[in-house]
Amino acid sequence: MIRKWGATLLVVSLMASSAAAQDVKTVIANASKAMGIDSLNSIHYYGSAANGNLGQNNNANQPWPMTPLNDYSRAIDFTQPASRATGLTLAVSVVTSRLEPGVFNQTITPANAAWAQQLEIWVTPWGFLKAAAANAATVRAQTVDGRRYQVVSFDVKNGASSQAVPASPGGRPYRLVGYINGQGLVERVQTWVENSFFGDLLVESDYTNYRDYNGLKYPATIVQTRAGWPTFEAQILGVYVNPPNIQQLLTAPPPAPPVLAAAAGRGVAPAAAPPPGPGRGGGAPPPPPTPTSEKLAEGVYRISQNPSAGAYSALAVEFADHVLLFEPGPQNEARGLAIIAETKRVFPKKPIRYGVISHHHLDHTGGLAAVAAEGITIVTPQVNKAYIERALSAPRTLAPDSLAKSGKKPVVEGFTGDKRVFQDATRTVELHVMKGLPHADGNVVVYLPKEKILAYADMFNLPNEASGPVPDPPVRGTIVFADNIERLKLDVERIMSVHSLVPDRLTSVADIKASLGRK
Repeated sequence: MIRKWGATLLVVSLMASSAAAQDVKTVIANASKAMGIDSLNSIHYYGSAANGNLGQNNNANQPWPMTPLNDYSRAIDFTQPASRATGLTLAVSVVTSRLEPGVFNQTITPANAAWAQQLEIWVTPWGFLKAAAANAATVRAQTVDGRRYQVVSFDVKNGASSQAVPASPGGRPYRLVGYINGQGLVERVQTWVENSFFGDLLVESDYTNYRDYNGLKYPATIVQTRAGWPTFEAQILGVYVNPPNIQQLLTAPPPAPPVLAAAAGRGVAPAAAPPPGPGRGGGAPPPPPTPTSEKLAEGVYRISQNPSAGAYSALAVEFADHVLLFEPGPQNEARGLAIIAETKRVFPKKPIRYGVISHHHLDHTGGLAAVAAEGITIVTPQVNKAYIERALSAPRTLAPDSLAKSGKKPVVEGFTGDKRVFQDATRTVELHVMKGLPHADGNVVVYLPKEKILAYADMFNLPNEASGPVPDPPVRGTIVFADNIERLKLDVERIMSVHSLVPDRLTSVADIKASLGRK
């Protein structure tokens, strides 16, 4: 009797599984027909758009800054898979304070196997349905805001033409979830990608205001969000179906010759970050060069990494029974681990108790997972506290890092007011919040009054030949920096930039004033 019941359960289970499979195939087929994609192999669409800069907002609790993309277009070949998006930008430069034109170009080829790039193809409504048909999908009904959807989910193992999609660095397959409305139109697609700061980062694309072009449905409005705020918005004017010049549209022009920019020290996101957004995927970054330490005073060291290339530096300060680090986790986990390791080498008998970040921008916080894993208290103004806690508390399953493996919870101290002092019988370190800085609210400098050393990020860089000795117009961040030093009456002899200056050296108040034409 038990065996018979077990056999009956097995038959019922198989029948239910088969029915579910048929249901999801029907849902995908009906949506594909409604969207008009059965014979779609490639597409070219155009309009106006805006691209967001993930993690670079001026206030940690406000949306990502958006840069308009005029003459925007994207071509996609689902059979390769490949994509290329282009546009023209016009934005105020954080380096020159001028309104400067630029070119947006995002090229994704089959060689760009990382999900951070490939997802841009498969989160489109047409790409989603093609990928759903090529993978083992499931479906469930769900009501959202009073509207009924068929929600199709699957692990992404194959592309539309059975191309293998690599798993995440942690071995888990990436996942796609799509919401199909009653008319068979894809309204929302979700996926997740690993990010050194945000962990398993939700990428959510919404598609609304559908239009028809000879049977093909396309959304006139596209909004993609990451970490809760838009990183891409577009108003699509029209489409071409299976364009005969698709290969030409996908081919990027030869790269322009390199230009030496005066960006280091001005808060520019790392140039290697894949657009849009730095949702790094497909493997860990290469290990950074071994950091070196430079003694600035007794118990005070600059922890540098290839400073001639304008890389990021940290400041390690010794107290009687512990060490304080300024900028302990920039860039990525590997950089954070390297800074911690070098600090331990310099001060082998004292724990690192505090890690003070200059500000919340992603290029300055991307390695904080390593800091939290070490049990170091992350110190920042109150305005940044919830943002950092939320990011470091997120699941980190796609690329389990040192924080995920440690099992620890991040400890973040958000101090109120404009000043925080660390002091014992051997040392005094002051934190001062910069007032009136457009670049980022809650930007902190570290001041050692006895040693007359100041450390900062993203407010000053040495002028170069292109800018002249006094840039015109003067850099706004430098004006604010100089004004704050005077307002606080800081007695400073040497100034360390987190972004190594070009040429690499410590700077001075005299250098800063000279770049502003002041004496």
